[in-house]
Amino acid sequence: MSAETLRVTYYLTCRPGEDPHDKAKGIALEQSAELPSRCIPEHVYDDVVPTIQELTALEDGRHRLVLDFPEAITGLEPTQLINNLFGNISLKSGIRLADVEWTPNLLRALGGPRYGTAGVREMLGIGERPISSTALKPLGLDTATLAGFCADFARGGIDLIKDDHGLCDQDTSRFVDRVQACQRAVNEVNAETGGRSLYLPNVTGPRWELDKRLDAAQEAGCKAVLICPFLTGLDALIWARERYDMALMAHPAFAGAVAGAEHGIDPALLLGEITRLFGADMVVYTNAEGRFPTYDQALCDRINDRLRRPLGDIRPALPTPGGGVDAARAPYWAERYGPDVVLLIGGSLYAQGDRAAAARRLQDVVEGQ
Repeated sequence: MSAETLRVTYYLTCRPGEDPHDKAKGIALEQSAELPSRCIPEHVYDDVVPTIQELTALEDGRHRLVLDFPEAITGLEPTQLINNLFGNISLKSGIRLADVEWTPNLLRALGGPRYGTAGVREMLGIGERPISSTALKPLGLDTATLAGFCADFARGGIDLIKDDHGLCDQDTSRFVDRVQACQRAVNEVNAETGGRSLYLPNVTGPRWELDKRLDAAQEAGCKAVLICPFLTGLDALIWARERYDMALMAHPAFAGAVAGAEHGIDPALLLGEITRLFGADMVVYTNAEGRFPTYDQALCDRINDRLRRPLGDIRPALPTPGGGVDAARAPYWAERYGPDVVLLIGGSLYAQGDRAAAARRLQDVVEGQ
């Protein structure tokens, strides 16, 4: 494989009567020239159509397909890259994008996290230990109450206090008011305790609002924000990374729409690698034993690995398991996942009643690691 070739692996599930070889050739054509091979000039075919490197029958009935894509057809553009990897074929069935061997040029074009694991640690002023996080919820509370929750969690020492992804600019808590009030509450408690808790507002919004929300967050003094890149578009991560001096925590809302068992993008690749490459410093996913049972332990381990493993000059990002993580299990997860993790715990902190005390107990766990 040359440096200018993007090697991509898919798993194919064929319906009765569907020929795997025809399916493989169809994917190569659909994701490039989008014409029958007889209609493509020979010189164009050689330049743009991916070549089949492997088509192997597996014991489970699927086929492993490896294609070499000419890097040039991506234009080194993030949106076109996704279009080439899983564009029109997302409208078909039984095709799962599993792995990509990135070219040096694409790694440079995508860029990865601005801060990464080490940068987030530096913001918090902490060493090699797990990082604690919680979410402001439920939707429907007023700004003063949410700011009070921020103060409680900061007083308990929680590292990262984020908006829930459902909070945007509702009548009950307008975005700008909430950002200012919550950041002020955290600042006041930090000044009182000597802590370094961070507040992360949810800046997710339509494109015409995204810059206004990021501007408001930066002006309020926020050092990090939450964004849902599968709602805004993945390229919004790159856009925000390049224009704002804030770390980015990516939330997976809507990601499940393109991450199925037999069709779609493997969640380990989507959340663990693609989201990292597009600029996320922290990536939320639904942890094993939580309320999203399709994410088993093996999948969570693969997501963690892809967020952390060497990838050219790309900084590692922090796995952020959430989705029903119980505070009582925090010692287990801190031990299992090691220091390079953000433990996102919400409901089980609220259920304890005294939020500051519950936060302190969680903080004792992560600081003791």
